[in-house]
Amino acid sequence: MILMAVESSCDETAVALVEDGRRILTDCIASQVDLHRIYGGVVPEIASRKHIEAIYGLADQALATAGLGRKDVDGIAVTYAPGLIGAVLVGVSFAKSAAYALGVPLIPVHHVRGHIAANYLAFPELEPPFVALAISGGNTLIVDVRDYTDMTVLGATRDDAAGECFDKAARVLGLPYPGGRPMDELAQQSAGGKYELPRAHVSGAELDMSFSGLKTAVVNLAHNAQQKGEALDAPALARDFACAVSGELVPRAMRALELTGHTKLVAAGGVAANSVIRADLERACRRAGVELFLPPLRWCGDNGAMIGAQGYYEYQAGRRAGLELNAYATMDLGTLE
Repeated sequence: MILMAVESSCDETAVALVEDGRRILTDCIASQVDLHRIYGGVVPEIASRKHIEAIYGLADQALATAGLGRKDVDGIAVTYAPGLIGAVLVGVSFAKSAAYALGVPLIPVHHVRGHIAANYLAFPELEPPFVALAISGGNTLIVDVRDYTDMTVLGATRDDAAGECFDKAARVLGLPYPGGRPMDELAQQSAGGKYELPRAHVSGAELDMSFSGLKTAVVNLAHNAQQKGEALDAPALARDFACAVSGELVPRAMRALELTGHTKLVAAGGVAANSVIRADLERACRRAGVELFLPPLRWCGDNGAMIGAQGYYEYQAGRRAGLELNAYATMDLGTLE
């Protein structure tokens, strides 16, 4: 089964063709990073307009690159939640039109489910059950993946997502947007251990997280140093910040493995590209005898192929949508449209 998969939840327009949920025929991405960098973050209205400009041509490009025609498409999978509402709506509108015109099924896919499914593309041997640590600019979740479409959130951030905090910290340190990679590169220049940053504990919810205090602490450190004319050790702060984020994520992911009894841990999302977090996960899983799946860096960010991978399993589970399908800015991982 060949699915055309559409992703437009933030600032990447992506159209992919995926066969049977595991084989990528093509994955075309139009990035808007350079447009938004001058603003220090994504401007939703600009993102939506650029999606409109790119999406039709990107679909034609995907077919041409794969050497396929429209008649070869067996279904359309699309991110319908969560994300910037205007951006998501562009992808959903295109997908509905394409499915109607081609007479093929329309398959709605939750964006975070797609990030988790990126691992199916990287690791053909991977099958549920497992625990997924889904960490990105908009979401930070610990998920019990019992089957391809049977998932429950075990823990989540109560405020800011981990990726959002990296972007904010990067901004106060004078680094460009998006901040994840520049922060990682800066952190590699220091062993850290200089700045003591807060770690949060959510009472009564051992797997939940909070990153707002950590973000505020970094902002205050930078501002105080500037006001006093003191030198800030930016590499050390970047390293200590990454270690603090990892200290929130890794122990909770390992605890989730204990609670579920699963023996596989999967990382997903843009923050899963961070070298400190990846190294900490590797050490923790090695000590615990747990099998760890870390997606290649190219599959950590937003892409269409991950939507095609999850879309296949949603289709196999009988999930379809009609032309009444809507876009949503927020949506629980376990909720079905």
